Amino acid sequence: MSIYLGIDSGTQSTKAIALDLERGTVLAEARAPHSLIAGLPAGHMEQHPQQWAKALDTVIKAVAAKIDRSRVRGIGVSGQQHGFVPLDLDGKVIRPAKLWCDTSTHTECELLTRKLGGQKDVIKKTGLPFLPGYTAPKILWLKRHEPANFKKLRHVLLPHDYLNFHLTGNYFMEPGDASGTALLDVRKRKWSTDALNAIDKNLADWLPALSGSHEAAGTLRPEIAKLYGFSSDVVVSAGGGDNMMGAIGTGNVTPGVVSASLGTSGTIYAHSEKPVIDARGEIAAFCSSTGGWLPLLCTMNVTLVTEKIRELFGADHAAMNAAVKAAPVGAGGLILLPYLDGERTPNLPNGRGVLFGLDRHNLGRGHLLRAAMEGVTMNMNYGLRRLADLGVKPREIRATGGGAKSAVWRQVMADIFGVPVVAMAEDEGAALGGALQAAWCVGLRDGKKTTLAALAKNVVSIDKSTRCTPNEKNHTVYRELQAKHDALSQTVRPLF
Repeated sequence: MSIYLGIDSGTQSTKAIALDLERGTVLAEARAPHSLIAGLPAGHMEQHPQQWAKALDTVIKAVAAKIDRSRVRGIGVSGQQHGFVPLDLDGKVIRPAKLWCDTSTHTECELLTRKLGGQKDVIKKTGLPFLPGYTAPKILWLKRHEPANFKKLRHVLLPHDYLNFHLTGNYFMEPGDASGTALLDVRKRKWSTDALNAIDKNLADWLPALSGSHEAAGTLRPEIAKLYGFSSDVVVSAGGGDNMMGAIGTGNVTPGVVSASLGTSGTIYAHSEKPVIDARGEIAAFCSSTGGWLPLLCTMNVTLVTEKIRELFGADHAAMNAAVKAAPVGAGGLILLPYLDGERTPNLPNGRGVLFGLDRHNLGRGHLLRAAMEGVTMNMNYGLRRLADLGVKPREIRATGGGAKSAVWRQVMADIFGVPVVAMAEDEGAALGGALQAAWCVGLRDGKKTTLAALAKNVVSIDKSTRCTPNEKNHTVYRELQAKHDALSQTVRPLF
């Protein structure tokens, strides 16, 4: 029996699972929290990378205590995308990491866009525009705002790369997560010289060489192997960003499958055998961590919004779901633009939330909770329709994340999206994806003709009991409400 560990290091916590590959079952799970740095100016979102490493050690030791450690063959790490981890010559963290949800770099995005000749030229050269969430403007921000720290910079890593570095001591990057830096020519899977030089002539020397997603970042450092009680020949696979690993963990490794993750942020993505470039730059033309591409839409405000409204009323999740179910479809005409932390799709880094359509009949708990759930889902639907314009049309959506656990929310999704929605049997999709990628990597190293599609087929499954199909009457209501949602968004954008 071979065991593979999958790690998911997110914004709020780090999770680990132990996968029995032959049986296709998860043997153990563990979770450890970490936190944002408090008291920063508006738009600045940062964390200490050392906290991720400590949480990683905690969850791996917790899982190791529940399994036969001698059977662990590999570890695959999923991490939050886009975070900028600046290291000095000795591999020490220079300053806290700026995260995917940091929107303080919109000026740097404008500067980089102008240097490359405007957004159309940027997309021609790299495949996607410069957005505040991406890594590239964060590096320029450091150069412009903290020159003393920038002078120390010698290694640029992403969050999952930093954890791989912690495990192996190697500087390593693969195309999937690297494509979220906005420094990559996603069509060719090579660093874009134009993008690099727009930031600094030395930046190419500070980035790891790109390796294949099927390759190993290395094996465990002896002291780390001893800490966990593992053999030092345990392989650490390339890993990837949370969306790339989530794709693997939901079986989204061949064309035709579409996944949706409803966490703090929201993503919808699909597998493609060729680049899917959006000339408008609204759909991210990412590479996958499987050797293909992963066209993806991302919204920054999903459970972030519903949790805030839920807490406002002091309701637990069961009470929230009951209140939403009891409220009318369309929330009595209430429309929420959920841009509490700015927004990425549509690109509104300085956006703010708008609640429209209040009257004395809908000013109540159920209506407001339903408007929040519908508002974030319609915001995701904005991007889903753009994906359809680019040829990615879902027949079914596989849902993961906190929002997917709610039957009420899955029905709202199905009614708004107009296609069936089903949850996964194993909800820790990114961690499961990490374990499967590690098994793929080890299998190839052992000379086997291992494919991710075959591994996923044996392990990944949907929970058929959770399937929700669209209610046509509700879908008609939502089409009308979506048109108003879109029009309201367009109207208020100049105000931001």
